[in-house]
Amino acid sequence: MRIRIHWPGGEVFGELNDSPTAQQVAEALPVGASANTWGEEVYFSLPVEAQLEPDAQQEVDPGTICFWVQGSSLALPFGPTPISTGDRPRLAAACNILGRIEGDPKTLGSVNDGDPIQVEEAPG
Repeated sequence: MRIRIHWPGGEVFGELNDSPTAQQVAEALPVGASANTWGEEVYFSLPVEAQLEPDAQQEVDPGTICFWVQGSSLALPFGPTPISTGDRPRLAAACNILGRIEGDPKTLGSVNDGDPIQVEEAPG
């Protein structure tokens, strides 16, 4: 499923995989929340409760769409976080991998703490 994530300063599109958690997120759309930032990561809560999947990862590539199980949150890393040891994002904990952001994930850098952020199904 293709999704659109938008906030007052911009938008990105992404593609969700067919994992169990991605399917739960797709079923919950559309959703809105208040954005949080942590280094070069945007995260926000979703009305989804999931279990950690076998392929969960803590270190991911920029632009990976992740679900933080402990925080019931979508996590969108686009660069190093405060606990990264290099240039790759390191999440607070292992997260379920839901898909990828299309294009340049650095666009997420325009999200500010507290911005209203929406996720919805996108055409195509």
